[in-house]
Amino acid sequence: MKRLLIRGGKVVSGTHRVSGNKNAALPMIAAALLTEEDVCLSNVPDIDDVARMLEAVEALGATVTRDCAHGTVTIGASRIRPSGIDPRLAARIRTSFLCAGPLLARLGRVSLPPPGGDAIGRRRLDTHLAGFRAMGARVSAGRRAFALRGDLSGARILLDEASVTATENLMMAAARAVGRTEIYNAACEPHIVDLATLLNRMGARVRGAGTNLIVIDGVDSLHGCRARVGCDYIEAGSYIAAAAVTGGALTLTGIDSTPFDVLAKAFGRFGITWAIDARKRTLRYQPRGRLRMHYDLGDAIPSLADGTWPAFPSDLMSILIVVATQSRGTCLFFEKMFESRLYFVDHLKQMGARIVQCDPHRVVVTGPSSLQGGTVTSPDIRAGIALVIAALCARGETEILNAESVDRGYVSVEASLGRLGADIVREDGQV
Repeated sequence: MKRLLIRGGKVVSGTHRVSGNKNAALPMIAAALLTEEDVCLSNVPDIDDVARMLEAVEALGATVTRDCAHGTVTIGASRIRPSGIDPRLAARIRTSFLCAGPLLARLGRVSLPPPGGDAIGRRRLDTHLAGFRAMGARVSAGRRAFALRGDLSGARILLDEASVTATENLMMAAARAVGRTEIYNAACEPHIVDLATLLNRMGARVRGAGTNLIVIDGVDSLHGCRARVGCDYIEAGSYIAAAAVTGGALTLTGIDSTPFDVLAKAFGRFGITWAIDARKRTLRYQPRGRLRMHYDLGDAIPSLADGTWPAFPSDLMSILIVVATQSRGTCLFFEKMFESRLYFVDHLKQMGARIVQCDPHRVVVTGPSSLQGGTVTSPDIRAGIALVIAALCARGETEILNAESVDRGYVSVEASLGRLGADIVREDGQV
């Protein structure tokens, strides 16, 4: 087990280059299975989830050449097979199931073990399977494997939820299906646009990505190409929060400006604002006094809720809860998407945060609280980085166990924060 040791009270300040978006990189890796030619991706983050996804495509017969120092990955899938992912590997990464669409479209059959991932609540595969059935696939869902078979044809598909991974899986399957596929109630996240851009560079005909109606005209074959993974706006939001709660100023480089329109409203609730230079691809945050909650009209306590894009992203909910513990005022947080994401607040309460958990989906936070270091355990990626941020502004030393969960989504967090002034070290082995 890995652990992070953090001594709070240090100001996080300086310049940080934002990594590539893991939520874009993972489906883009899967999309490389659609063609016999090489696909080269740049700005790929050096994180555990990417390493596991690359293991998964290698298990299916693809060759992988990776240059972590330069953030590039080349995937050659000239020879692939419809199965081969170890169930233990699939249990460690949910997006292993994104291989279903490409393999089904290219080979006409696929068998994959059940995917795993963070235990933040129920994460259905029903939307994926219903879409594959609508396109003509026969689906067998067992405890040990999902087997899909059949020649795919275009279809009009109304998703029962705006699932990001289901939208991605069906986009990839439709790219080589016969005829036109229309996906209604599609997810609109920036990484959907990144995937569509890659598919179109491979020769696909995808329109409407970034809206709730995506239209794909299938083609017989796709070719290799080069594509860039967009910036990780979740990582960016995490580092902005770290600077804000410690009183530091921060410059982020390598950003794509569009996603920050969505983040600005929620962060602005706490008085956190920034300036973006789209041409230079930089964001500058400068603290403007103490953090303070901005109430609704009539001094009503505000509610911050997540949802499908362009609503506030669930992946930043844990981070802003920590920001609220350091802001004057009260806020209700409403986590609508995952029933287990908010359980980590028990660790914050242990550190001294004033939080009332109303039910699995809602917590009320009153700040500012003086947090005290202690020993806590990271349950998932986003809760893990939230606990890191809490430790940065806490008195004394905090020990965060299961730190490897943070490695799944953040590149060398101890090195990156250390360069910004944090007192943080990593220890490996038994604790």
